[in-house]
Amino acid sequence: MKHSLIALMLLASACGQSWAQSEVFLCIDENGKREYKNTGATKGCKKVDLPGITMIPAPPSVARKPVVQNASAKPSNPAPDFPKVDGETQKTRDNDRRQILLDEMKSEEQKLANLRKEYNNGEPERRGDERNYAKYQERVAAMKDDITRAEKNVEALRREIANLK
Repeated sequence: MKHSLIALMLLASACGQSWAQSEVFLCIDENGKREYKNTGATKGCKKVDLPGITMIPAPPSVARKPVVQNASAKPSNPAPDFPKVDGETQKTRDNDRRQILLDEMKSEEQKLANLRKEYNNGEPERRGDERNYAKYQERVAAMKDDITRAEKNVEALRREIANLK
């Protein structure tokens, strides 16, 4: 009974030490493309020696008491050097921010107008390097994505400007 208990304990401790590593092969095909695989049966594959994985345990966490504060209570010791901004300076900063957002929106709307013009309702003019129709379709899809992105940018800028005081 005692020997079987010891054997069971040794078996349990050995199971916790199992490795989850396998062999890794670097394969290079005829085009020079590199791939890492777990099998090396194909031509052009070489076994890669990888260092073992080192596991470092996380430091023990320190139990913290939850902080409960009254929402209406003011801090007993506010930061003495907290910067304060007078109203005129803040107003100037807000106006600068509004102008920057308006400038961004103007340039984004101009970009959107140019994209829509080039897109030509889904039928842009074909270029000389697009003899393959698939390349043309790929460019049209990319243009459509660019238009969608620009529309979302304009919407976001409008929301941001509307949220200003």
